[in-house]
Amino acid sequence: MKKHTIHAFALAALLSAGSTAAFAQYTGPSSIPQSTVKQLLDSGTDDQKAILKGRIVSHDGKKHYTFEDSTGRMSVEISDKRMPAGQAFDDKRQVELTGELDKDRNKVEFDVDSVRLL
Repeated sequence: MKKHTIHAFALAALLSAGSTAAFAQYTGPSSIPQSTVKQLLDSGTDDQKAILKGRIVSHDGKKHYTFEDSTGRMSVEISDKRMPAGQAFDDKRQVELTGELDKDRNKVEFDVDSVRLL
């Protein structure tokens, strides 16, 4: 077998293994402050890091969801790779979202870096 064929085979094996593997996720303390929807909407600043605890109550198309906590609702953006690997959940499941506020003149949205099921 030629050298480049072996490399291509090894790369294909790594990619296929990575697509089904669950990755470890840190669950200890964080220096990022916990916030609420109301706090972020009322006084949050663009690119502010935050942790939200509540529920994802609807899927609004592609990467767009609605998040709710006891203080209100807001739009969140979650790419598929940020969702918990191999774990389905619904609108009744409590989650913890870590990410940053994306605030401009036309919209306010929370860009999610990680989703943790509680």
